[in-house]
This record gives sequence, structure tokens and C-alpha cells, in this order.
Amino acid sequence: MAGAPSAAAFALSPSVGLPAAAPGTNLRAGASPTVWTAPMEAGSQSSYLPSGSVAACAAVALAVGAGVSRRSSRAAAGRQGPAQRRVAVALQARGGELSYDGLVKDIEDLVQSQNCGPILIRLSWHDAGVFSNGALKGGCPNAAMRFTDGGEGTFGANAGLPTLALKLLEPITQKYCPDFISNADLWALAANVATKVMGGPEIPTRFGRTDAKSSAESVESQVGRLPDGDKGVDHLREIFVPKGFSDKDIVALSGAHTVGQCHADFSGFDGPWTANKFTFDNTYFKNMLTKKYTAETTANGCPQNREADGTIMLISDLALLEDPGFKVHVEKYAADQDAFFADYKEAWVKLQENGCSGLRDTL
Repeated sequence: MAGAPSAAAFALSPSVGLPAAAPGTNLRAGASPTVWTAPMEAGSQSSYLPSGSVAACAAVALAVGAGVSRRSSRAAAGRQGPAQRRVAVALQARGGELSYDGLVKDIEDLVQSQNCGPILIRLSWHDAGVFSNGALKGGCPNAAMRFTDGGEGTFGANAGLPTLALKLLEPITQKYCPDFISNADLWALAANVATKVMGGPEIPTRFGRTDAKSSAESVESQVGRLPDGDKGVDHLREIFVPKGFSDKDIVALSGAHTVGQCHADFSGFDGPWTANKFTFDNTYFKNMLTKKYTAETTANGCPQNREADGTIMLISDLALLEDPGFKVHVEKYAADQDAFFADYKEAWVKLQENGCSGLRDTL
């Protein structure tokens, strides 16, 4: 949520069990992925990545491209130009040629082993959610949170993302970015894979987002761009309508609170919305209609509502019951999970692509 130190209401706080034609890949169902061989993007190494991360990546053994010999890789590199040879050497150092299927498998393994699906959704949401086309203009998913000397990497709404979320993704980032996929595209894909792993809808990912090269490419502030969890109906529309969202979209996106939880250290709020915080379903809406919540103030001074079983609702959540334009969709999604999944997918894709142009179906 806007207003440090709280996190955006619709962007899930981390719930992580620790330790617990263009060059690219055809993403259509049943298609065999092709190996990416485009030139490496100069000067786009992520600033947050510490030295030695390649070794760390090897240690967790996220290997893909099995069956490709080092000899064949060297022979192929010898037939390429200088840029292609640099990429070939980089790929060889990372364990062989990279593939889309291998990338997806690595993300799936991460989500399943670390229970980090919710924070990956929050990462993509906060990267893309800064877009606005109202009084405030601009903003796009560009992975600007990689930089913590200013800008989005320092926003109170993004607490925990430049540290915990990016640390979790680090082995995959070192392996695939920026040679194979941009950081911003990786964040979008990781959220969509995580959603599916947790039982949610299969969400298509398009590619071509460009990474910020410094914190200067951040938006000016979180205020007016990311929602506050302690505000109501009018605030929700003020934030989301300039992004191109309808009442239906706002309610559907709010349904992402069916996974994850608030952490007092990050947002000031405290507790999960549902009992099964790693299952993506329509329980959030069912809880909203059937449970009785009592107003409380957290130890950090944030107002919220709690049920006897420990689950919570924020003021911005229960606001969806106060307005007929919102409530009709809450009732629909509580009764029909398929309808929720369909509308969530539509709104989520719009969120992830706002402010982007020239996106493509292949890497």
C-alpha cells in the first residue's frame, strides 16, 4: 500500500517457508522450445546481484539443456560471430543451452520447495502496478526494484521485495537474465507459473519488457499509483480506474489475496486472508461473505479486521461489500470459481502488460 511502510493492499505480502520469428521459444501448447541465441544485452547486468552468484546457481543445480555436449557447444560457438560467441560461452558456463521449458521447471521447483508463490505474485504486481494514465502518467513493468539507491526499490509499499523476493529468484536470475529473458519478463512469468502451481488459472505470458538501467527509470512515488489497505471504495476507484480497470477487474484482482499473508514487518498489517494461504482458489470471496470480522489495530498501528480463526480482512477488502458495483462480483466469484479464474486472468494480463508495447508470444 502507498504510504511507507505499508505494502500495497492488492500486492501480496511474502509467505515463504524458509529454508523449507524473433529469436526465442515457441510458447504454444505442444510446441518444442528452441534455443535462444540472440546477442547479450550490453550493460544490463542486474545491480542487486552479488558476486559469486553464478557459483551459487551451480550449487543449487538448476541445470537445463541436458544432452548438449560441451564439445558441440564449442563447435557451435566457433561458427558464430563475436556477440553470439559471448552468449555461447555464458550459456556453457551456466550448464548448457537454455530453454523455455527448463526455465518454467526451475520456477516450479522454486515455488514448490520454498512456498514462495505469493511473494512472486506480489513482485510482478508491484512492478507493473505503478502504471497510471490519469493525473499521473507513465510507469511500466521494468524491474526497477533491482536498484535500491532510490526509486521503486525504496518504496515502503515494496518492502521485502528487493531483499527477500529477489534473493529467492537469484539463482534463476543469474542463470537466465539478461541473456535469455529480461528481469521484468522473468518476474511476470514467475508470477504466472506460481499462480498455476498453487492451483490457480493458467495465465499466458507475453515477452519483450525492457529492464530499467537505473533507479532513475522508476516512477516518482507510490502515492496515487499503489492502493492503501486502510482505505475504502473511493480510493480503490481512484487508483484503479486510471489504469484502465473496471469494478469487475478491481474485485477480480483483489481475489489474489486468497494466497499469502500480511507481515507486520513489511506492511504493518498482520495475518493471512485464508487458512490455506498457498492454495489459489475462491476462498477469499467465500470468507468475505460468511465470516464475522472484528475491527482491531495491529501492534504497528494499522487498522484491520480479524476473524476468530486468525484470518483477516483489510479495510480495502471489506470495502468490496459496501458498494453494489463491487459486491455483485464478490457474490459471483464466491459461487463460481471458474468465473473468478476467467475474470482474474483477463484483469491480471492487462495489469502485467500496462505501459508496454510490442510484446510478443515468444522469448
